[in-house]
Amino acid sequence: MRTTWDRERLLEMQRAFQGACVLLAAAELDLFTVLGDRAMTARAIARKIAGDPRATAALADALAAMRLLTKASGRYRAADGVAEAMSDQKKGNVLAMAQHQANCLRRWAELARVVRTGRPARRVPSIRGEKADYASFVEAMDNVSAPMAGPLVARIKPGRFDHLLDVGGGSGSWTIAFLRANPRARATIFDLPRVGPQARARIASAGLSDRVRFVGGDYTRDELPRGADLAWVSAIVHSLSGRQNRALFRKVRRALARGGRMLVRDILMDESRTRPPSGALFAINMLVGTEGGGTYTLDELAADLKSAGFGRVRLVVRDEGMNSVVEAVRR
Repeated sequence: MRTTWDRERLLEMQRAFQGACVLLAAAELDLFTVLGDRAMTARAIARKIAGDPRATAALADALAAMRLLTKASGRYRAADGVAEAMSDQKKGNVLAMAQHQANCLRRWAELARVVRTGRPARRVPSIRGEKADYASFVEAMDNVSAPMAGPLVARIKPGRFDHLLDVGGGSGSWTIAFLRANPRARATIFDLPRVGPQARARIASAGLSDRVRFVGGDYTRDELPRGADLAWVSAIVHSLSGRQNRALFRKVRRALARGGRMLVRDILMDESRTRPPSGALFAINMLVGTEGGGTYTLDELAADLKSAGFGRVRLVVRDEGMNSVVEAVRR
């Protein structure tokens, strides 16, 4: 259906960043964890977050205007449901994703420069520091993956496998789902060494430490651990160029046992590259954040898989978001 634009709608779109900036600044300052279930004055909040009192009051008032906080008698309290979602003291919170999105926002603000230069945006650490930013990124991936991993694995119906190789497996959300679907299997998570503590902690909390090993390395530089009969490559190909994906797929092929399978989870675009719309926007996220990443069509992905020595490429799940899954078999 054709969209009719007018100046008011365009002006409203131009201002859309403002609310996101207020919410994400509060997340970076961990304001919702500080508040928890309590009511506090702006001055008390400022002391807890090491903020300027005047600036903290302005931020708290904006959050109250957005109905994320309530304000009564000079005291602020998290609105219903907000602390549960945005405090790191609450199970199932999405605070890490908000902190990750704050870093994304800084890169998106440089989009015009990126388009002119063809180079990704400059990476500027948040006030929390580079180490905390990376930890939030890993936790953010778990924020979105943990609730959907079990249902998607059930939808994939991976069948029998003995050993899963989870490439770039992060804190282990997908490994946990695959091993719960196949109680006799074991797994290897391969990711950067600094991810190890988060992965081991989450695997231990799931009671799967005796079935999972963590191997540290960089899949863009290092060979992958060998011997698996099923490889899971989840939300990785969009961060790489086509050339880099072909190199990664060749590494996966070398790591797999003969006849082993690879499952690739990511966004799939149609031939116009405008649908799904979320994929077109995610391509911008990769443009500002990576050297050569983007979103790909099924034909592009299939061609890269076949050139790397895989056959019997098939679409297992078609999804409008990140949950399309493609299977390929090692030739």
